[in-house]
Amino acid sequence: MKRTGWIIAGIIIVLIIIGGIIFLMRNNGKTAGSTTPSTSTSTKGNSASQAPSQKSGSIIQTKTDSALGSYLTDANGHPLYTYGGDQQGVSNCTGQCLADWPAYTAEATANLPTNVTIITRSDGSKQYAYKGLALYTFLGDSSSQPTGDNVSNFHIAKP
Repeated sequence: MKRTGWIIAGIIIVLIIIGGIIFLMRNNGKTAGSTTPSTSTSTKGNSASQAPSQKSGSIIQTKTDSALGSYLTDANGHPLYTYGGDQQGVSNCTGQCLADWPAYTAEATANLPTNVTIITRSDGSKQYAYKGLALYTFLGDSSSQPTGDNVSNFHIAKP
C-alpha cells in the first residue's frame, strides 16, 4: 500500500509540473503574438476590467514577473510605476522626484487602451495615467527589469 501511495504522489507531481509548463507556454504565446483590442470607449455598466494591449509597440503593454506577477510597461517594455503621493488625475512628482522617476509623457491621444487616460501636469505637459493615476518610469531600472517597486513610495503599475 505504501508503494501505491508513492506512485500516486509521483503522478500528481508530474501532472502539476506539466500543467505549469503548459500555463507558461500559453502565457508566453499571448505576450509574444496575441493582442487585446485597444479602445477608448466607456465601459459604463460593465464591471469587468480589461487589461491593456499586449500588442508590441502599443502605448501600454503587460508583462509578467515571477515575483511581481503581471505589471504594465511602456511601448518599449520599460516597467511603469504609480506614485503614492499622487491623487486621481493629479501628478505631484516634481523636481528631483521627476528627475529620478520620469513621467510617461503622452504622445498619442487617439485610440487609448481601456483605463488609460491623459492628465495635464502643472507645467502643462501631458502624461499617461492608468485608472486615473499618473504613470512613471524609473531611472534605476536596467534592461527593462522592474527594480523600483516600493522604492520612494512608488509601486509597480498593475493591470
